[in-house]
Formats: sequence, structure tokens, C-alpha cells
Amino acid sequence: MMNHIPAIPAYLDNIHIVLARTSHPANIGSAARAMKTMGLTRLTLVAPQLITTPMTPEPPAFDSANPQAFELPQESFVLASGAADVLENARITATLDEALADTTLNCALTSRKRELTSPLQTPRELVPELLQAAQAGQQVALVFGNETFGLSIEEVQNCNRLMTINGNPDYFSLNLSQAVQVVCYELFSQIGMPMTHLTQESNPATHAQISGLVGHLESVMDDIGFFNRRNSERLMRRMQGLFSRANTQTEDIDILRGFLNTVKRNLK
Repeated sequence: MMNHIPAIPAYLDNIHIVLARTSHPANIGSAARAMKTMGLTRLTLVAPQLITTPMTPEPPAFDSANPQAFELPQESFVLASGAADVLENARITATLDEALADTTLNCALTSRKRELTSPLQTPRELVPELLQAAQAGQQVALVFGNETFGLSIEEVQNCNRLMTINGNPDYFSLNLSQAVQVVCYELFSQIGMPMTHLTQESNPATHAQISGLVGHLESVMDDIGFFNRRNSERLMRRMQGLFSRANTQTEDIDILRGFLNTVKRNLK
């Protein structure tokens, strides 16, 4: 019987990943993949400013007067892999104000020193508050800025929490989608999702099965003259103890007895 796959908590639907002024089409796709891997599907794009890439030589222009007319290029969908639905259902807005309009908690992701009074907190420190708000039915946003310039001071001031990913002070250079992955993982790691569906089903061998294996092994060892200069009784007690201690599975018994049968046939 297969292990039951647990359901993703419905309240994760209240958590939005907001990408502001993203420039690389691949990063949008990779961010969508990072989100879905961690059970998040609500993506908002704020005024994308896509650049030319080898795969996207003519990037679509964003029209702030008609945001929903914007269509992501194929490159984004290629990098999204199996998360194309996240891109297809993405909300597109002209301003961050619109993206955050219905949210109560909104976290600006930043690693810059700023003249702001709000304290910088790591994902691990902030996630409990975010999950509590989402469970209560509130809308929560995590806001990521442009790859080159990050979030502007105005965009940061639109948010009521500051989140930073701590790292090597001598070299800190996370790609946008990597930053999204780190934050999404921290969210997922704190929802208490069981991993029972990843655990291999256990079928421990019975005492009788182990005794049968040991008897089979003793028969083969006797056939090849292994006991000519050894105490068979003492040795087989050790074999019984070994297989009893080893958490031997029924599959292990089947493999070993199949091997012993092959050895027996080849002795004839």
C-alpha cells in the first residue's frame, strides 16, 4: 500500500510572491518553479521591464495603461518547467500599491543599509508571523525587487516588514529566483508538513523468516565445506543474531534466499 500524500495547507493561498520590475524572463519562470515546489502559487508581477536575451530577442513591452495585456515570453515558461500554471494565473499590475492593496503584512526583501526604522529580520524570524496571518485569512506579500537595483526606497516604504537573507558578508550575490527559493523554503519548512509519503514502507522480517534464511545459509555453507574447521552451531547463532539485529526486511530475505538458491544450483 502506498503512503498517503499529505495535502498542502489551503492557507498558503493567502501568501503572494510579488516581483517588482523584474528584468530577466528566465528569472520569472525560475521563481514560479521555486514557488510551486514549496506549495505557493500566487504570483504577482509589477511592471515587468524585460530585457533582450538570446532566447527572447524581442521581449514584450509592458503597457502600464493595460497591464493585463502583458504576455510573458516562452523563455519564462521554459524555465518554469512544470509550474506553467503559476505563470498563466499570475496577476499583473502597474504599481506596487495595486499589488499590495489587499494585503495586511507585506515584506520587502532587501540587503541594503537604509535609513529606515523598521528592523531587518531574517526569513526564519518573520515566517511565524506571516503564517499566523495567512492562517487567519489575511493576505500576505513577499516583495522582491529588480535584479540589478533591488527595491527602491519608495517601494520599501510601501511595506510594513523588512526581510533579509543573511549570508557571507564578503560575498553575497543571490540570483532573484534563488532568493525566492530560500524564502519559500523557509515558509514551507515551518508549516509542519509531514514527510511520511517519502518514507519507504517497512516490512520487517519475522522470526520464522530469519530462521529460515539462517537454515538455508547453513545448508549452503555445509555444502561448500565451510564447517570443516569451524563450529557450525556457534557460527549460526551469530548469524541468527546478526540478521535479528539488522532490521532485516522481507525483501532482504527474498534477495538472499534467491542468491543462496543460485549458489545451490551451481554446486551441482
